[in-house]
Amino acid sequence: MYVYRDNERDLQYVQEYQPENEEVKHIRVLLYGPVGSGKSSFINSVSNILRGRMSIPAGASATTSDRSFTTKYETHEIRKGRGNPKTFYPIVFNDIMGLEEGKKCGVHPEDIKLAMKGRVMEGYKFNPVSALSESDPGYNPSPSPDDQVHVLVCILSANTSEIKESVLEKMRGVREAARDLGIPQMMMITKIDEACAETDKNLRKVYKSKYLKKKMNDLSSAVGIPMNCIFPVKNYRDEIDLNDDMDTLILSALRRIIDFGDDFINKM
Repeated sequence: MYVYRDNERDLQYVQEYQPENEEVKHIRVLLYGPVGSGKSSFINSVSNILRGRMSIPAGASATTSDRSFTTKYETHEIRKGRGNPKTFYPIVFNDIMGLEEGKKCGVHPEDIKLAMKGRVMEGYKFNPVSALSESDPGYNPSPSPDDQVHVLVCILSANTSEIKESVLEKMRGVREAARDLGIPQMMMITKIDEACAETDKNLRKVYKSKYLKKKMNDLSSAVGIPMNCIFPVKNYRDEIDLNDDMDTLILSALRRIIDFGDDFINKM
């Protein structure tokens, strides 16, 4: 049974982390998933906790839409403290356009595969119709170990009724590419409060919820990510102050991201 963790201990673990591999300055985490699943909001939530205040490094939409709010390849750093010189945590998040139903909608799966290899340059605007090619200005011909992705995180919403088969097919292709590259994979299940009334009333009951357990099992089977690599979280959305119970779930997931990423870069 899940026991609520010590937030200060997990926060200290994140704050003190430094990669041992001298060729890598930070763990690069790539988030992918369907439109509206909460990718940008997850980045903002991590930033809130690490900075100890509300922040919005990644633009997130407050409206429900079947079109992605994120259109460019962006790297989000999280600043440590205040003042100069500016210093940042050794973990960065890459936000990309969401996966959409249909062959010419949403981010092109080949672009996600190129991003994992470090081939996509900062600010590249995604083209749903065609993938990035070597002749495009947004193509990075010589990626460094820092440019490459070290952890791939799938973001899915707990209140989605089902994932369209065409989107699942794209996700499988991405997963297989990550497997071939040896990149560790995880899943965050967001919007758990919207999906389960019991959890909405008391977030500490998240691992006691039969509904959420079944949802996690269903998504694990559909996408192919094992249960011990799946983490339910509630992103910051309408809160104006930090919440310890929300922080607990996100910090637990963040600690695993660092562990998996560190294992990967030590093999590079």
